Amino acid sequence: MADAEPWLVVGLGNPGPEYAGNRHNVGFMVADLLAERMRGKFKAHKARAQVVEGRVGPPGPGSRRVVVAKPMSFMNLSGGPVSALRDFYKVPVGQIVAIHDELDIDYGALRLKLGGGDNGHNGLKSITKSSGAEYHRVRFGIGRPPGRMPVADFVLKDFGSAERKELDYFVDRAADAVEALILEGLERAQSAYNS
Repeated sequence: MADAEPWLVVGLGNPGPEYAGNRHNVGFMVADLLAERMRGKFKAHKARAQVVEGRVGPPGPGSRRVVVAKPMSFMNLSGGPVSALRDFYKVPVGQIVAIHDELDIDYGALRLKLGGGDNGHNGLKSITKSSGAEYHRVRFGIGRPPGRMPVADFVLKDFGSAERKELDYFVDRAADAVEALILEGLERAQSAYNS
């Protein structure tokens, strides 16, 4: 049986090599790993995004169609590409997953949820404005800036050397959480991955 609408998994970040290792780009890192797992290569899409189309899950009727996307606008304008992809692929808002950095969670911890506020995150604010708030979020903890460092400086800095030692593990775990959300549903994914 062909499945109906695909899931749209959006890794949030800023385009360009100068941002690639930033804390704010952890959504891109998870999207890259998901694309690699689907054996796909990102291609430019007219919606101002890079996309990979594929499937997650074991081959057969249990697998799901997925579009993994990285908006090629800056973070605070992510909503435009997301709503254009949503319309192009005919994705219900409840099958959109945004992967993003989260200041209020310890480094590496994950929280999955459906809907809610944007907690000052400009990427989420933009998506909510263009598509409504009832999409899934995979919140990747980056912790709070040290001392009096402004939040904007902290999120636009690369992960520190101690953090980088564990980054691949945490990115891998976040990709697992996205797949579990799509294949098993929010509650089961939350009980397995919400740390």
